[in-house]
Amino acid sequence: MSEPKPSRPPLLRLRVTAAAEKAVRSGHPWLFASSIREQSRDGTLGELGVIYDRHNRFLAVGLFDPESPLRLRVLHAGKPATLDDAWWRERLMQAVRKRETWFAATTTGYRILHGESDGWPGLVLDRYDTTLVLKLYTAAWFPRLDDVVRHILDTLAPQRLVLRLSRNIQSVAKETFGHADGEILFGPSLSEPVVFLENGLRFEADVISGQKTGFFLDQRENRAFVESLAQGRAVLNAFSFSGGFSLYAARGGARSVTDIDLSQHALDSAGRNFALNQSVANVRQCAHESIQANAFDWLADAREQKFDLLIVDPPSLAKRQDEHDRALQAYGHLATNAIRLLRTGGILVAASCSAHVKADEFFDKIRQCARQSTRPFTELRTTRHPADHPASFPEAEYLKAIYLRIS
Repeated sequence: MSEPKPSRPPLLRLRVTAAAEKAVRSGHPWLFASSIREQSRDGTLGELGVIYDRHNRFLAVGLFDPESPLRLRVLHAGKPATLDDAWWRERLMQAVRKRETWFAATTTGYRILHGESDGWPGLVLDRYDTTLVLKLYTAAWFPRLDDVVRHILDTLAPQRLVLRLSRNIQSVAKETFGHADGEILFGPSLSEPVVFLENGLRFEADVISGQKTGFFLDQRENRAFVESLAQGRAVLNAFSFSGGFSLYAARGGARSVTDIDLSQHALDSAGRNFALNQSVANVRQCAHESIQANAFDWLADAREQKFDLLIVDPPSLAKRQDEHDRALQAYGHLATNAIRLLRTGGILVAASCSAHVKADEFFDKIRQCARQSTRPFTELRTTRHPADHPASFPEAEYLKAIYLRIS
């Protein structure tokens, strides 16, 4: 006589506050613990929790995390749906099909899944040529990681799949699920960075231990616009990281490019990226200098140097809301010092990736600094998220850049 199969736990049912119900109904993908009024039972990490409205009608279903203040991340809202294999595959293909129309063969590095805004809350998937990088920001994905990996491999057939983990979930990943940041889930091992194409330029990406998933793919369109502005200019790239803006400027005909970064590792990566593109005449002919320094201090102390195009793209300066005011002040100091180093007709490119600093207040701060310099200026453009990094709700909005020509 066979043993009976263990019974599945009853459905995890949640009822929420009126404000949370309204937010979920309008498309917001997060449900915080403080918004839950009733819960049918204790939930487990990664199981599906179902939100019902005040009339006991289905509202949404999402991934549950009993240890996080962000208690549930919505996967689907509206009419009830069965989240079976076919549903997951179609959810993945929706994102893949869009990207197929956006990028030519000259770009083999881009984001395939952008978290909540692509219907995969707390998860991103980036392509670097034949290597894919899966990054998780919530432990709620671990119980179904095998299924996620299976769908990615079946649908996209990469040569390699690498797992990256946000710092806040690395301990539970190792202790409970046996996974580590930088783990290769599928494919051959790596002894050097992956090389991919972006608008025909070759870049390396440290997919195992580099920042983000190995490269800042979200600045692709801003880099391309910088290229269009660079002809004949002396360019300074502050917070240069691996030299993305610098390489585009060089191809655009800049007469010189100077990189400033605190990390020698980042500057070395920029040097290798320039070496990868020596077949491009403008890159080969451009004078490229690297300075290891704190960009805040260097910009504040510089007196004799003058530039025609200056890019200021620091890492996030406000990782929490209580850092907002200090970050906005820091952006102002950077812009003020950068404007002082620009020749007449020079262009300032100021960018921010701080989600806690909103786009309008960032743009206004940079404009204010330009006015206070007493130098006339023309605003060329402002930019936001590229298409492969959509922002479908306010908290997802982080990237912004403004271009000013200083007279």
